[in-house]
Amino acid sequence: MILNHLWGLYAHPKQEWHSIDTRHESFRYSIIHIMLIALIPALCAYYSAVYLGWSIGAGERIILTEESARIMAIGMYVALIAGVFALSFIANWMAITFGAKPSYTQTLELAAYTATPMFMVGFAGLYPELWVVVVAGLVGLTYSVYLLYVGVPIIMHIPEDRGFVYASSVVTAGLVLLVCILAGTAILWSNGLGPAFSH
Repeated sequence: MILNHLWGLYAHPKQEWHSIDTRHESFRYSIIHIMLIALIPALCAYYSAVYLGWSIGAGERIILTEESARIMAIGMYVALIAGVFALSFIANWMAITFGAKPSYTQTLELAAYTATPMFMVGFAGLYPELWVVVVAGLVGLTYSVYLLYVGVPIIMHIPEDRGFVYASSVVTAGLVLLVCILAGTAILWSNGLGPAFSH
């Protein structure tokens, strides 16, 4: 069943990582998980941008046109999926240095389930206040990092001390990827692909 590990990752993460490691679902299963979870922030952001309007402080709410919000939501969806695949590729490449020999499917599982709390933060977009989204984002990021540190020794079958260093390297790579995505967004916006506001 798709998303069957979701509750376990929140209720009892260590046991759930062991369950994931034991079962090792297929590559296809991991892709479907990523594609479904990545819909949450994209759809919530679209709905908020078009129908609710974003509040970033004093002043009127910012509302986008449907076409502009649709393009941005699709771009967000593609970027989130590409980011997970890129992170899993980097994690797979770095694993050899730490004495692990995982398959790409294992590192994709690690990246997919680790990214899940961050993607679930998308629900906060349904209450489009900047401070709410920032707080929810920090909570989601913190839990994603926690899941990574707990999951690496289990999924990669390496000692916890090396797992800590490996997970720290993956976190650093993830932050670099995030900066690259943000920089790409800024470049696209400055070249005429920025949001169109509804008046």
